[in-house]
Amino acid sequence: MSKALLKSTSTVSSMTLISRVLGFVRDMIYAQLFGAGAGTDAFFVAFRIPNFMRRLFAEGAFSQAFVPVFSQYQAQRSHEELHELIDQVTGTLGLILLAITAVGVLAAPVLVWIFAPGFAEEPDKYALTTAMLRVTFPYLLFISLTALTGGVLNSCGKFAIPALTPVLLNVCMIIAAVWVAPHFEQPAMALAWGVFAAGVTQLLFQIPYLKQLKLLPRPRWTWHAPGVQQVLKLMLPALFGSSVAQVNLLIDTLLASFLVTGSVSWLYYSDRLVEFPLGLFGAALGTVILPNLSRHRAADSPERFSQTLDWGLRW
Repeated sequence: MSKALLKSTSTVSSMTLISRVLGFVRDMIYAQLFGAGAGTDAFFVAFRIPNFMRRLFAEGAFSQAFVPVFSQYQAQRSHEELHELIDQVTGTLGLILLAITAVGVLAAPVLVWIFAPGFAEEPDKYALTTAMLRVTFPYLLFISLTALTGGVLNSCGKFAIPALTPVLLNVCMIIAAVWVAPHFEQPAMALAWGVFAAGVTQLLFQIPYLKQLKLLPRPRWTWHAPGVQQVLKLMLPALFGSSVAQVNLLIDTLLASFLVTGSVSWLYYSDRLVEFPLGLFGAALGTVILPNLSRHRAADSPERFSQTLDWGLRW
């Protein structure tokens, strides 16, 4: 068991390393081409808002709630029932996210004021951030569905594909910064469209692998389905836990919006350095160990559950 977990963790870490190094390249390109000014401040706020919600809901509460329910169905139900769970959760989550996305696009000026109230003192920066947010907000829909499909793949032992998927975000953003931005009147606006393209690309990238597992979703709205209700019930405590760290980041950005132009950008660059070891080691171990713990819990095997948890803590 330990060898299998170590191999999976190493796989996720190596894929994450590729993504993180490419992310550093992306940020170096940002700094070189755009520096730390009004355009980058506007973009980092416009990207942070859907990213904040992604981390809070999709990769935070939802992933922590969905994987245990999926693992339970995987251990105790038929393949047809497992596929039905995916259909129901995808349809219900997708429709809710679509509604949230529509509200977010329409309410972009209000969201900018909430997340970066200091920008209201600079009308041009405020207007640019609002325009960017209307382009970046749909990223929440695409990346949340990507997190769902990634949870399915991780639970089926296909760790490499979800771990490699973030690389596509960096590739799209580098293309937008280097080749697309010169064609825009406001070059930083190209970065917002890069985020939109990255969301679509990441979701499409994982679909063929779901098809190989015969688990390609057929979305259906089924709010009252037992599996959906179980996921929603588990999301509540996970949502509270995820919100603490994310609210801290929100307050950082809020305070920086009142400081001199460039402050939001400086904060972003420094935060990226802090996140490197967290993503490389902590997130990789958590991604691998959650499906295994969920599987042992579903199989009512407290001894193996304890062994897996002990292994994770030792690492």
